[in-house]
Amino acid sequence: MTEVNAELDLIGRLDAGRVLCVGDVMLDRFVYGEVVRISPEAPIPVLRVQRESAMLGGAGNVVRNLVALGCQPHFLSVVGDDPAGREVSRLVGEHGDVDPLMVVEPDRQTTIKTRFIGGTQQLLRADHETQCPLATSSRERLLAGAKLLIGKVGVLVLSDYGKGVLGSGLGQALIAMARAAGKPVVVDPKGSDYTLYRGATLITPNRKELHEATGLPVGSDDEIAAAARQLIDLCGIEQVLATRSQDGMSLVTATTAVHLPAEAREVFDVSGAGDTVVATLSAALTAGATPLEAARLANLAAGIVVGKVGTAVAYRDDLVAALHHSEMAAAESKLVSLPAALDQVERWRHLGKRIGFTNGCFDLLHPGHVSLLDQARGQCDRLVVGLNSDASVKRLKGESRPVQAETARGTVLASLAAVDLVVIFDEDTPLALIKALRPEILVKGADYSVDQVVGGDLVAGWGGRVFLAELQAGHSTTATIARMNK
Repeated sequence: MTEVNAELDLIGRLDAGRVLCVGDVMLDRFVYGEVVRISPEAPIPVLRVQRESAMLGGAGNVVRNLVALGCQPHFLSVVGDDPAGREVSRLVGEHGDVDPLMVVEPDRQTTIKTRFIGGTQQLLRADHETQCPLATSSRERLLAGAKLLIGKVGVLVLSDYGKGVLGSGLGQALIAMARAAGKPVVVDPKGSDYTLYRGATLITPNRKELHEATGLPVGSDDEIAAAARQLIDLCGIEQVLATRSQDGMSLVTATTAVHLPAEAREVFDVSGAGDTVVATLSAALTAGATPLEAARLANLAAGIVVGKVGTAVAYRDDLVAALHHSEMAAAESKLVSLPAALDQVERWRHLGKRIGFTNGCFDLLHPGHVSLLDQARGQCDRLVVGLNSDASVKRLKGESRPVQAETARGTVLASLAAVDLVVIFDEDTPLALIKALRPEILVKGADYSVDQVVGGDLVAGWGGRVFLAELQAGHSTTATIARMNK
């Protein structure tokens, strides 16, 4: 089996394992807008807010990445009895594959990181947080929850952001529990005292954290290996995976060191890349990979996620597409889920690209379709096509339709140069898809009027516009099918 085929096989097994993640959850908020002027009150930019979003951060981002890889993680953490804590619990609940235990601590403030972004530039980050040990009752509840789950999982992940969840000996107790059950432990560390993680199977410090924990230089491959081995010797840790930004990663044991070059082709945002590494590494270990195989896959995932914007995740489809290089693979990589589409659209917006959207059944692709798509692409920088699912087409067109299944229709659409992404939707209209993607240009055929276009009022409301494409006479799927039947 070739190396690529082996990695594809590993990716295909990622959904078989279960991971228990314990750590500091937080709420990542993003406020997007346009800088229109300098404030008369102080030499600071005035941000005209256009939209806001929120997602799970910290250990919650590890869990998001595990779900994106197809895993069904168990998640233990602590939130405050406050609006942010309730929002965290709601966001966790939106991931149906997650089995959570969110302990609510009344006197604790849920950590919030708010990033203000003007155009493509982050202007400011504001943090609200508590950095204090857990209450004894909270610690006991987490330990009890972990004890019930440890026998059901393949790997324990400790995601330490220094907010107190893994303090007061809880981290050591969880490591001891896992090792007694024969389970490997992966730690994303914080601080400079790594004796807190004694007994861990593998830790994942970045270059700066490795220097702070050892006081040793970490510039070259040999220096990275020497610093990592000091941690191994002094802290009773089996292996160190040191992440080195543009220089890749180094997997170090007491006797070996393997240095993996960076996979990233473009770097837009390194936020959350460490969470992606920990999640991919853990998912791969649970699926039966060796530490080196898991590190190679984590390196690939890190290269993908830094090419996205914000606290992003790497999906299994992203990993598969990154391993393939054929034209067919490139076409298939355009056929994506809605979450993956949102990541890509956000990246394009970060580059200042205008997003266009159109939709349809596209059952038997004909010159009229090609003309509409070409016109649509001419109105924008990137074109997303919403494709009705098989069930949706059947409801709209009748029991005999579609002629081609949704995957075949999507693959054909994705092969067109005018199309940048294809997203399948199951509703009768693309309204929910339009709300999620927020295109600047909404395209339909000229057989509609502007007021008849689904979502046109929404697009106009956020400053976009509707474009009606000219139709080529004499082309329709229904007419083609009728001719075939004759």
